[in-house]
Amino acid sequence: MVSRAERGPLAEWFWTIDRLFLAVFVLLLGIGFMLSFAASPAVAERIGLDQFHFVERHGLFMLPSLAVMFGLSFLSPRQVRRVAMIMLIGALVAMVLVLFIGMEVKGSRRWISISFLSIQPSEFMKPAFVVVCAWLFAENQKQPDIPGNLFAMMLFVIVAALLVSEPDLGQTILTSAVWGSMFFMAGMPWFWIALMAIGAAGGLFVAYTVLPHAAQRINQFLTGEGNTFQVDTAHDAIVRGGWFGMGPGEGVVKRILPDSHTDFVFSVAAEEFGVVFCIALVSLYMFVVMRGLSHARGDRNDFTRFAVAGLVLQIGFQSIINIGVNLQLLPAKGMTLPLISYGGSSQIAICVTAGFVLALTRQRPEKRAQERSLFRVPTLAPAE
Repeated sequence: MVSRAERGPLAEWFWTIDRLFLAVFVLLLGIGFMLSFAASPAVAERIGLDQFHFVERHGLFMLPSLAVMFGLSFLSPRQVRRVAMIMLIGALVAMVLVLFIGMEVKGSRRWISISFLSIQPSEFMKPAFVVVCAWLFAENQKQPDIPGNLFAMMLFVIVAALLVSEPDLGQTILTSAVWGSMFFMAGMPWFWIALMAIGAAGGLFVAYTVLPHAAQRINQFLTGEGNTFQVDTAHDAIVRGGWFGMGPGEGVVKRILPDSHTDFVFSVAAEEFGVVFCIALVSLYMFVVMRGLSHARGDRNDFTRFAVAGLVLQIGFQSIINIGVNLQLLPAKGMTLPLISYGGSSQIAICVTAGFVLALTRQRPEKRAQERSLFRVPTLAPAE
């Protein structure tokens, strides 16, 4: 245990960090590793790999993920901005390269292969994009003569164009939803909000008419016709699990579910551990979002308020999309469950998001002064 009397960097970090936030992030990582034992062996055997191939890699990815999360949590808000800017520039350059030299998987180019690793640059773009846009919105609030909002709009158009070019409709929708929420929080006029909503609807219509893969998934969702094997099997796994599940390792449906370790790990959790466990898992994501929004609401600094809100909403929206697909409430999108699904790029990038959240919500002298000023009782001057 670290004493309050200590005055070192570690002691200061421990007593200023949101320890509940930290505990939930680490708990979600642990749950993800546990579920990898349930979800991935069957997939590994089907494709001719060692039974615990994905389990071992999942555990291996946890080490840099934890290191990144803890390391970033030591940063100041200014350092977070700088790291995010460098990361965003690097991710955007890599996303351009992906279109030319990236690996093509199922008609999409999203990954760059480096030695034995496959990196998905768009995953690292997401947290950096949120932080940089938060800074641009905040600068526009502080100095209206600086067109921060315009720069944020231009940046969003660039990011959306690159995502659509891959194509990655799921990430485009997620990024648009987070950016739109921050746009709303920045106090934009209703005219611009309505214009953005019309633009989003138009974008979805264009995607439906231009991208055959997107149209196929939407049609399958609306009509139930076509190849719906994965979502139907995922639904069967959830139903089979009941309230309390079949027990660890006792799942049956998971053995024929193609992406049980990534997109459909939630269904595996439902089959083996039950609906009650899944409700508890959803509650953890709700805690992350609500606590983050509570921090944002009480912060007077525009940058940290927008950034924290955007980062936790990104985790929340991504969770909603993944779980919604598993429950057949949304069309299949190929979205991982944050900190739970297998995937090195996704896991490390979500830990970058968590690290930024921890860094921006730390109690600092200026923040404590703001809080004291909110609750200070005014004193009456003595009567003369």
